[in-house]
Order: sequence, then C-alpha cells, then structure tokens
Amino acid sequence: MSHQRDREDLGIVFLGCGRITRVHSATLAAVAPGVPRYYASRDPRRARAYDARFNGAGWFGSYEAAFQDVRPMIAIIATPPALHFEWSFAALAAGLHIIVEKPAFLRSTDCELVRDAARAARRRVLIAENYHYKPLAFHLRRIIAEQTLGEVRVVHINALRSQPPVAWRGDPDLAGGGALFEGGIHWISLMADLGLPIRRVHGVRAGAPDSDLTWLVTFEYASGAVGQLGYSWEIPSPLKGLRLSAVYGTHGTATFETNGLFLLERGRRRRLLLPNLEDIRGYRSMFRDFLDALRNDRDPEYTLEHAWRDLALVEEIQQTHGSPWVATAEMNG
Repeated sequence: MSHQRDREDLGIVFLGCGRITRVHSATLAAVAPGVPRYYASRDPRRARAYDARFNGAGWFGSYEAAFQDVRPMIAIIATPPALHFEWSFAALAAGLHIIVEKPAFLRSTDCELVRDAARAARRRVLIAENYHYKPLAFHLRRIIAEQTLGEVRVVHINALRSQPPVAWRGDPDLAGGGALFEGGIHWISLMADLGLPIRRVHGVRAGAPDSDLTWLVTFEYASGAVGQLGYSWEIPSPLKGLRLSAVYGTHGTATFETNGLFLLERGRRRRLLLPNLEDIRGYRSMFRDFLDALRNDRDPEYTLEHAWRDLALVEEIQQTHGSPWVATAEMNG
C-alpha cells in the first residue's frame, strides 16, 4: 500500500482520541490549516465526535481502517505509551510516516527496531518531544553557547508539582512506567539538550519504597558542570506548578520560571526575556519543523537518536538509585 501514498500533499490521522489529540488538533489548526486531519479510535463514536469537534476531514472506527485509506500520509501515535511500539510498526507497514508521542517507547532498544522498520518502509519517524522546541530551551541553549554566563558550573531545574496520575497514567500496564518515565523524561531531555554533553548521571527516588512519584536526579557534564533535577507529581504548589530554576556560571546567572514564563539573564549582559507565550510549550515550532522536514525529506531538529538517548538516560537513572553511570549508549547512522 505504501506506493499509493507517494505524493506531496500531507494528511494527518490521529491514532487515539484523548487529551493530547485535542492539544495537537488546536496547534495544527493554527500552524497548518491546509493540512487535513483525520481521527481514528477503537470507539467509532469517539472518532466521529472528535472529527466534528475539530473540523476534521474524516474519521475511522478503528486504526486498521485508517491504514486502509490512502488519504493520510502521517499517523500521530497518540495512544498510551505501552501501545506506541505496536502501532508504530503497523503504521509504518501501511506506508505512513509517524509522529510518536513521548515517551516514545518502553525501552531504548525499541528505537533501533523502529528505525530499521522505517528505513525498510522508506518512511520517517518523528518523536513529539516539545520541550526541545520551547522558547525557554532555545534561549538557554543560546546563552550557554554564547558563554554570556562564563563557564557553566551548575544547572538546577525545579520541576516539583502536584499532578495525580489519572486515567491511563495511573495504570502501569498502559503508562509503561511512573512519574520519571512518563513526565520526567521531558526534563531529562531538556537537561541533555543544552549543548553540554552528559558524562555521568544518577537518581534517587523519594518516599515509600513502592512510590515512584518523586525523584532527585543529578548530572555530571563533560565540561565539568553539574546539574540537578527535582521532579515530582505529589508536591503541592500554591501557584499551580510555577517554580524558579537557574543556570549558574562563572560570570553570572540565568534565573527562569521553570515552565518558561520569563528568563532573567545577569551575566556579561543583563536582560529580561519574555518568551513567546503563544507557543510556551513549543508545540507550534515542533509541528512547523516536522511538516517542513517531511515535505523536504530532511531530519527534524529533534531526532529518533535524541529519543534513544533520553530513554537510555531514564533507564539508567531508574537502575542506579544513587549509583553513578557512564553514558555509553550510542545510535549508529
């Protein structure tokens, strides 16, 4: 069937009709209104409702039915994480490019299998890690690259908040892991994506032995800098998760609201940055990059190799619980 899809126009089908599909539907309507959107669910009533609600181009009462239709060129895998691997393979076999929600797969080694399947199908795999595309992440990478703070010594991220695991996030069989895997991976990705290669990492889990809601993770960078990430789903915040984080260098400090509402740079230059609030979560930049990458047959900024790295970091953090780790996982090609 894949040869029938070799054309320039793009159509997107969502596999799964949940919260993230609502978010991405609104984003795509804003940045790519000419790209038709289709909705597939194992519950036909849900697919039909989403198609009507988000002005879709059609709906399918099963994922298999979506694969049999040649109009979509891209499948967004918006199922719970435990189902990503299965439906990624099925979509690639049907000749679709895929955009996979984070965390991409349950194991880092799954990335190699999906990569090989994509090469065989001559299709691309894109991983929806929106934190790479946040305005905050862009500014932090630029500040560190330009050395306006001097040499970075400490990176501190405070991502403590109250976020009870509801719906499938409370089901380990569907979520594939706890708070660090399902949500903390975004922050681990950000800390690994600052332009400071990671040399060693370890983590400590807080709370009861069977709890997986609060973690403290430390990073050692090859440059000599150190990093610390506090991540939680169980610590209340009077400001609904608003926290302060910072990058400390030998010539100054960049203090920022963790989610990216503002950034105060005080180093070789002093300025207050107010990132683009319309795209504070980075979704618009992400989809612009993805659609351009598919149209021009190029790699996106955030690649499958980056997703492999992030999953490997999470796996080793979960295994060490305070033991150091030397990052050796690499992806060829």
